[in-house]
Amino acid sequence: MANEQSSNRTQMFQPELITFGETMALMMPANSKGIEYSSQFQSLFGGAESNVAIGVARLGHRVGWFSRLGKDPFGQVILKKLRGEGVDVSQVELTSEAPTGLMLREVVSGKTSVYYYRKGSAASTLKPEHLSEEYIKQAKFLHVTGITPALSASCREAAIEAMKIARNHGVKVCFDPNLRLKLWALDEAREVLLEMAKEADYFLPGLDELKLLYQTESFEEIVVKLRELNAVSIVKGGDDETYVVEKDSVQSVPYFKVEQVVDTIGAGDGFCAGFIVGLLKEYSHVEAVRLGNLIGSMVVQMEGDWEGIPTWEQVEAVLNNVKHVER
Repeated sequence: MANEQSSNRTQMFQPELITFGETMALMMPANSKGIEYSSQFQSLFGGAESNVAIGVARLGHRVGWFSRLGKDPFGQVILKKLRGEGVDVSQVELTSEAPTGLMLREVVSGKTSVYYYRKGSAASTLKPEHLSEEYIKQAKFLHVTGITPALSASCREAAIEAMKIARNHGVKVCFDPNLRLKLWALDEAREVLLEMAKEADYFLPGLDELKLLYQTESFEEIVVKLRELNAVSIVKGGDDETYVVEKDSVQSVPYFKVEQVVDTIGAGDGFCAGFIVGLLKEYSHVEAVRLGNLIGSMVVQMEGDWEGIPTWEQVEAVLNNVKHVER
């Protein structure tokens, strides 16, 4: 009966986007000191995929996120916060087998450093058998990042299987390689990520990532490689612009300028959320990228992984140049 009720809730909700991966507790010094010299810390959380999920939900679309979390206070907080943001977490499993992952972040002399405590975490135990084909196949888009396959062999298998399920059911696959060299060696990452890119409908790499993956500094050579894929490639991190690379064209979409950059962490996830929402709204690729650029520009103006992601009302206010009323 419980499984039947869960299935009914899933069918009623019907997420437009589904994503999955590791979300960790995040601890940051509560002041400007480094970790070594701090005695007070902020307790937050973050994860590339859940950041995207929160963004899509705030922008007014139905989204589901799943993973494995530890049955511990950190896992409970993450679950409650995501649910409170309007993200469907019906497929999340709390397990006593392993703890929720943890990361520490500091900014010293203007340089951000992140320290991970995620080896053997609950999310790293994700396996293909934890996937729900019924859940994935109802979505319009599946968003996958290259962080998940870096966590463990079973996570790699699960990520590849999820993409296969999506493609078998006509669900469009968005793939952000999110190269994390603290998690695996470049040669191993290159082999896995480029294979996964072949299965994507939308490939969302950064330009610096592509230089490492394709072993070239030449943008022209990178474009040639991207055109060998079936995907439309959206290249972030150009010279104040994002590139849309298709079989017969390369178009550039300028960034939105901001007066002050507070925190760049999460900007790429904000971009992905905006771009996917653009696709859900059936915008052209260029207009979807423009929306992604706008969301990214709004995220960097606030501290935090996902806290700066705007609502659709706030986006419209910026687009329509609505003045802020303080009181």
